[in-house]
Amino acid sequence: MRIGVLGTGNMADALATHWVRAGHQVAIGGRDARKAERLATRMGGGVQPASLRAAVEFGQEVVLAALPFGAGADVARDLSAALEGKVLLDCSNPVGPGFRLLTEGGPSAARQLAAAAPGAHVVKAFNLCHEDVWRMRPPVFDGRPLAVPVCGDDETALARVRELVRDVGGDPVAGGGLDRAGLLEATAALFIALWVGEGADAQAIAPPLAYAAGPSHQESQVGTGPSVRDS
Repeated sequence: MRIGVLGTGNMADALATHWVRAGHQVAIGGRDARKAERLATRMGGGVQPASLRAAVEFGQEVVLAALPFGAGADVARDLSAALEGKVLLDCSNPVGPGFRLLTEGGPSAARQLAAAAPGAHVVKAFNLCHEDVWRMRPPVFDGRPLAVPVCGDDETALARVRELVRDVGGDPVAGGGLDRAGLLEATAALFIALWVGEGADAQAIAPPLAYAAGPSHQESQVGTGPSVRDS
């Protein structure tokens, strides 16, 4: 794929580095040309430094918006025409001081991107983990690849993002349509509050899949067979 990256920060670095290793062509776009050039040089693999507009034009298959919440919608609005028909991948987290969800009562960050660039196919993914998790090669824990929820409405766009999740070493999980992107963002706010604010293991709040709706059928049958008293 030809992938345009909007942003020169840690998420841009972490994700795009994997994609370059997987053989994708990447352009790093930033307002600061020197930062874009430094990141492109460090990543190697023929990565091109570019302006934001040039990165969008380069990204024929996918454009990653690795930008802070708020800035992403402004950039998408400015580049709306260039984003027409393209996959716009949003990894932002609208989380503010006190681990507050900044979109509470309004549209999600992903929805705001979609409104700013109505011709783009917005997909939400990669927002639940710290950038250093995405730097892992691969992100596997207790023998299981990291599951990565993906939300979007366009099947072609979802297929491309699922491929990029696999290239990072994760396991894509269908998260539903873009209307559910806000749930991913709220989950991130909760997890960050638990991890950082409370020092709690957020993974421990959910039971294994077999117990998601209560004890599994097999375990519910334990002790229900004929007893000595019945024979």
